[in-house]
Amino acid sequence: TVMYGAIGGEAYFRGVAGERFAVRNSGATAVVEGTGDHGCEYMTGGTVVVLGPTGRNFAAGMSGGVAFVYDRDGLFARRCNSAMVAIEAVPTESEQTRAEADQVAAGKGLVRHAGKGDDALLRELVERHALHTDSSVAKQLLENWDAARSRFVKVMPHEYRRALTEQYAQLVVAKASTQQKVAEKV
Repeated sequence: TVMYGAIGGEAYFRGVAGERFAVRNSGATAVVEGTGDHGCEYMTGGTVVVLGPTGRNFAAGMSGGVAFVYDRDGLFARRCNSAMVAIEAVPTESEQTRAEADQVAAGKGLVRHAGKGDDALLRELVERHALHTDSSVAKQLLENWDAARSRFVKVMPHEYRRALTEQYAQLVVAKASTQQKVAEKV
């Protein structure tokens, strides 16, 4: 068990972690090259990137934060406990911006995790992993990033998506209120 209940900071692990990696993570950022069973179990915040295979029951009870998993064999969904999470493709910046514009046009939207697009955040963390660990795994992924990105999946808790959507709605209301106050003063 590594990063149990971590509340902040960053950690980069060259190699594969054992069981229960990042259990109850509530705010830390971590990159690892694989995990045993029960990775990201009961995670409530933070960001985890897994550059290799995971064990079974990944994300069981995960209610917050985001995990990105390199799904080389396309079998991650079988190892993920999807009761509380969605498994999604990692979009490019333009794809994510277009999808967000569609959501806004429909009267919806959400605040981005960590304030960044998924592709930018994921690439930045893989680059930091390569820098801090001299990881050949990370370097290989970065050499052909577009192909690598297409094999990553994003593990997004349903409750976290709801919270980000609510945050967006609150920002829209606050912005409208501010604009109204400015207009009244003019």
